[in-house]
Amino acid sequence: MPNTFDYAIIGAGVFGAWTARYLRRFGASVALLDAYGAGNSRASSAGETRILRAGYGADELYTRWAMRSFPLWREFFLEIDRDLFHRTGVMWVSDASDAHVLKMWELLNRLDVKCEKLNAADLARRYPQLRFGDTVLAVLEPESGVLMARSTVQALVTRLAQSGVDVRTALVRAPEGGSRLNELKTADGETISAGVFIFACSAWLVKLFPDLLAGRIFPTRQEVFFFGPPAGNKMFGVGQMPAWLHHTHPDRPYALPDIENRGFKIAFDGHGPAFDPDDGSRVAGQAAADRVREYVGEHVPALAQAPIVETRVCQYENTWNGDFLIDRHPGFDNVWLAGGGSGHGFKHGPAFGEYLSARLLNDAPAEPRFSLASKQTRQAREVY
Repeated sequence: MPNTFDYAIIGAGVFGAWTARYLRRFGASVALLDAYGAGNSRASSAGETRILRAGYGADELYTRWAMRSFPLWREFFLEIDRDLFHRTGVMWVSDASDAHVLKMWELLNRLDVKCEKLNAADLARRYPQLRFGDTVLAVLEPESGVLMARSTVQALVTRLAQSGVDVRTALVRAPEGGSRLNELKTADGETISAGVFIFACSAWLVKLFPDLLAGRIFPTRQEVFFFGPPAGNKMFGVGQMPAWLHHTHPDRPYALPDIENRGFKIAFDGHGPAFDPDDGSRVAGQAAADRVREYVGEHVPALAQAPIVETRVCQYENTWNGDFLIDRHPGFDNVWLAGGGSGHGFKHGPAFGEYLSARLLNDAPAEPRFSLASKQTRQAREVY
């Protein structure tokens, strides 16, 4: 196999794969390497489902990126003749005092994103399986929904291999030297040479570049739970309940309907403790299960006594405020860093790949929010 490429991308998740897709479309030779393989159980782009929605409060940048990504996802699914999107609708649950959701409503309307505003009576009539009290305000995006994450990434990487991208399962060593990187060594002794190296390896960015990124990217442990609905109960299926996010709750819960009969999915969006993506335990803890069950008992009473039928421990890798990191490494003129998107980034894969490939191929203007210089060494998440 050839070991010299125009571009070598380390990380076959949604960001790395979509970047490879665009670079290959423009005729570049591309290697896509992942230590555990696309869609593996340690990957930030793994797990079965991810929410696809446009709402980001008043943040127009990410709303427009989501709007750009929607048709590109649809185009890809048509290309592979396989629909990996469920139009469940996505709903923000809040109250009339929540500026984030009110400004989101204004922005979505200004950008002509289809949405509806629901009051407590509307919510009770339309979704009687949910309980949020008398002061609730909700904003529903009826055309948004859920992407099948693992299946989508694996299908995308398969398509890349068919189009000539060299896809490999390989562990790369941290780059050494300075000014310019000519090659990378893999754990099994191979040498990969490229004109440009792109590290899109999520939580592993900190492990490969600890001096640069420790304290700027925060890998954290996140626990996810699936509750089994009662036998014969269809109230939690697609078409009966949207994906939703409870924005005014301090834990920022989010929930997805029962897809592929896995059960009602729920998790808290707050950052968990620090986590090692290679060796961290992926067994959910009882304390987290108890806390989620207490929440479900209050807001989804039909599932108060439902069994937890599946759990998952994944990781986030957020920058200090949730903005993406897409920038050149300050020590190598041909090394790029791409990540920082956990908790909200999966949906943006197409726009992310389009942006990064335009930076690489055409020296397109940079978005200052994505710069390494903008990353502070504290956690104060603002993008979600």
